[in-house]
Amino acid sequence: MYRSHNCGELNASHINTEVTLAGWVQKSRDKGFMNWVDLRDRYGITQLIFDEGRSEKSVFELAKTLGREFVIQVKGTVIEREAKNNNIATGEIEILVTQLTILNASLTPPFTIEDETDGGEDIRMKYRYLDIRRNPVKNSLLFRHKVAMEVRKYLSDLDFCEVETPYLIKSTPEGARDFVVPSRMNEGQFYALPQSPQTFKQLLMVGGMDKYFQIVKCFRDEDLRADRQPEFTQIDCEMAFVEQEDILNVFEGLTRHLLKEIKGIDVEKFPRITYEYAMKTYGNDKPDIRFGMEFGELNEVTQHKDFPVFNAAELVVGIAVPGVGNYTRKEIDGIIDWVKRPQVGASGMVYVKCNEDGTYKSSVDKFYDQDDLTQWAKITGAKAGDMIFVLSGPADKTRTQLSALRMELATRLGLRNPAEFAPLWVVDFPLLEFDEESGRYHAMHHPFTSPKPEDMHLLETDPGKVRANAYDMVLNGNEIGGGSIRIHDKATQQLMFKYLGFTEEEAKAQFGFLMDAFQFGAPPHGGLAFGLDRLVAILGGQETIRDFIAFPKNNSGRDVMIDAPSIIDESQLKELHIKLA
Repeated sequence: MYRSHNCGELNASHINTEVTLAGWVQKSRDKGFMNWVDLRDRYGITQLIFDEGRSEKSVFELAKTLGREFVIQVKGTVIEREAKNNNIATGEIEILVTQLTILNASLTPPFTIEDETDGGEDIRMKYRYLDIRRNPVKNSLLFRHKVAMEVRKYLSDLDFCEVETPYLIKSTPEGARDFVVPSRMNEGQFYALPQSPQTFKQLLMVGGMDKYFQIVKCFRDEDLRADRQPEFTQIDCEMAFVEQEDILNVFEGLTRHLLKEIKGIDVEKFPRITYEYAMKTYGNDKPDIRFGMEFGELNEVTQHKDFPVFNAAELVVGIAVPGVGNYTRKEIDGIIDWVKRPQVGASGMVYVKCNEDGTYKSSVDKFYDQDDLTQWAKITGAKAGDMIFVLSGPADKTRTQLSALRMELATRLGLRNPAEFAPLWVVDFPLLEFDEESGRYHAMHHPFTSPKPEDMHLLETDPGKVRANAYDMVLNGNEIGGGSIRIHDKATQQLMFKYLGFTEEEAKAQFGFLMDAFQFGAPPHGGLAFGLDRLVAILGGQETIRDFIAFPKNNSGRDVMIDAPSIIDESQLKELHIKLA
């Protein structure tokens, strides 16, 4: 054994014990006649002491050659530390070293291996193996492990069985782009990496597995806007003989379990709101409900008042922002400039100051009197000392713009407390959404989602109004999971493919195996998938999933550490029957 103890476990009870430790040199302090070295491993830091009067000369001299990140082994005696350090677990003791072995020397690291490092993100991603030695990254990976173990424990206790599904599957054009893998043994043919194990988990239900889960890698070849990775991890689940309520109850339970076990927080309420309500009230289908600022639609009290901008708008909508009624004109102009940015795209913004004396001051006082503005305040819920911000234009676009402003202002005002958790369910999503570019409907979730039985008749006459038996769990303004009750009979699945624009031949070529399976006694079933990366980040109080992934890609989908993707050899291309254009 290279060590008898780790660098985080020794304390005063071990004084006078002979020990062997191994790890990395965090730093050293050479005082001439005395040399202190902080030795680090995954578990903590232990201070070593090399004393000219007590250590052998060869050991003392060798200690002076140690540099940062050298890998060493030491043997010595645990002694009481004179200047104790209450900030670390081993702060009461130090090791008087009698033997020192350099196991591996190190080059000077390109950044300091400290909690607060001098390394920028690019250099730390290039040397990610060094970055992992830092406590923030190491602790994030340990935290992820803890969450994953609690997920496995909770689901296993409910008789879920973890089953692995294939990574080399059939490519399908629906959804995001597939990553494809050429087959050497099948010339001109390709596998795809799974965007999710969707059809396989449904087949496991046909196979009678009843309750399945898998913590599984998924792959999507899409532009990495926001905080995404081309490969990500799902907690993928499916259950047979269930209705929507059964699934919501199980995964409310999982979320409660994680919040209790990981964060020590009891959450009782999981509000349920419809997709339509979410869009009208918050402007998006994953609202953050830790704060207010709910939308107030103002068409009835703003239009036909000689203000042409509002009169021409499909939607006039505002929010009451708490406690900012004293914003200066310069501060307001800064917010107007923010909503005019190309990323938001608003053409302008109207504001109303709600004065402490009950009066109102607006940028459109010329068109609206105090009685009008009182109605605005009533609809938006504005109080004295607040400010109302109003946007107008096409309904969907304006809601999206005001949603972005709502989130930005909440962040600026400190209303998005990472230590507070507010989960909710969004239900009754549209089954289909119309794509202007292709001129046809697409599945909002995926083509295996069951329509609500009471809306089936609308498929022929008004497909856009058909609601899905689908649901998303939202936590702190992030969609952390989503799922649906699935179609489990061939006739309904064929009908769905028809409305999605598949010919019979296309449907059979791509999903014939699933429709065939439905003819052999497929049970009613449904499921849900949580995004593990996002869930862990939120539980960890962070916004970025990259911090909780051991070896992430950058925004261009590159692994700059191993330099991938890369060009492959011509002989490999030939063997795979591939010619580059």
